[in-house]
Amino acid sequence: MQWSEFFTSSVGKKFVMGLTGLFLISFLVIHVGINSCIFADLFDPSENGEMFNKGAHFMGSTVVIRILEVGLFAGLILHIVQGYLLEARNRSARSVGYAVSMGNKGSKWYSRSMGLLGTLLLLFLVVHIAHFWVKARITHTLAPVTYNGVEMHDMFSEMKAVFSQGWVIPVYVLGCISLAYHLAHGFQSAFRSVGVHNNKYNKLLIGLGYAFSIIVSLLFALMPVSMYFGWVG
Repeated sequence: MQWSEFFTSSVGKKFVMGLTGLFLISFLVIHVGINSCIFADLFDPSENGEMFNKGAHFMGSTVVIRILEVGLFAGLILHIVQGYLLEARNRSARSVGYAVSMGNKGSKWYSRSMGLLGTLLLLFLVVHIAHFWVKARITHTLAPVTYNGVEMHDMFSEMKAVFSQGWVIPVYVLGCISLAYHLAHGFQSAFRSVGVHNNKYNKLLIGLGYAFSIIVSLLFALMPVSMYFGWVG
């Protein structure tokens, strides 16, 4: 089988999905780590987002990170396209269906609903990118703040402004719930798709996937909720 045939096959598409999925998972670790700096405000209210703003500035002003950002968008687009192609192929294969539905005995509902969960996540990402990334990278309309003589975007104040809007909170929480279920299946599936599969460690990998999906999604959801209710900021 040639490489071109491999990447257009079902196995090849799943491999690309797994590889891009692992790349996006690594991004989530960094993203949730930087964003969690807003919680420093809980311990020192006078901190007023300084740690978070400095972290966001580092991510936005470092050349290597900006290059990786291009790779991130490329990986995200490829992950979305391959995901929809696989979903279309799976739906076509299931067009006849079973005489009796197996329900969760065959697979968990969220593993059968990755297309729907992915679509909800895509819609959430469009809103999220419009709120923050476009203003920071394209229009440069964020208010400035200066620390130790260095001027940077006051992303912390922007978060407070965005998350003060009541309609935004359920949108973000729904996005985080979708992310949790997407990761619950996608985490272990990504490793399996790139060949990391061993019966001895499968339960450990599945357990890590559940823990990762819950912790990361919960932290992301707590950010808008904490700011809306005034626990942070």
